[in-house]
Amino acid sequence: FYSTPWPTAAFRPLFPISSLLCFLFVLLHAFTMSRMMRPPYVDPQTNMIFDVNEPDFQGWLTKQSMWLRDWRRRYFLLKGSKLFFCKTDYAAPHGMIDLAHCTTVKSADLKSRKRNSFEISTPETTYLLYADTEKEKDDWIGVVGKAIVRCSSTYYANRPNEIQDTDEQNDEDDDDIYENDGDNEYFND
Repeated sequence: FYSTPWPTAAFRPLFPISSLLCFLFVLLHAFTMSRMMRPPYVDPQTNMIFDVNEPDFQGWLTKQSMWLRDWRRRYFLLKGSKLFFCKTDYAAPHGMIDLAHCTTVKSADLKSRKRNSFEISTPETTYLLYADTEKEKDDWIGVVGKAIVRCSSTYYANRPNEIQDTDEQNDEDDDDIYENDGDNEYFND
């Protein structure tokens, strides 16, 4: 004698349970992927934690390693004045370039012997990277350049309404610290 788990046809599901579970899994997976959070970057020297979610700019670049000088594809995230790099697009970053210490970003096809390459320079280090296309290279040079400029003192000096220099607040005249020593070309007598 065989009995079904559903006593009447009115209570039988329209879809088999396996189909319903599969549908719920796909729905949960889609929701999770759309809200996936990337782990933060922890600076190994200072133990400071940097949130890298919602970056200003992101994408794949290939970076020359510092020690072996081989080329490795990395996912880069620009957030404020920090440029983070990861092994995959949702992995925790394993490195950071602080653009506040950078002096230039410029094309470097000849230097790297790679197409669509550019360099980001600090007083101590030059990072060589290349993009997949010339447009991506130009976009990266543009956003990194803007981030470097935003960190510079010249940028803030040209924005008097937002940030005022402490000397301007004192209303003191400090012209007397400059004197004409005869050899200074900036003084016209």
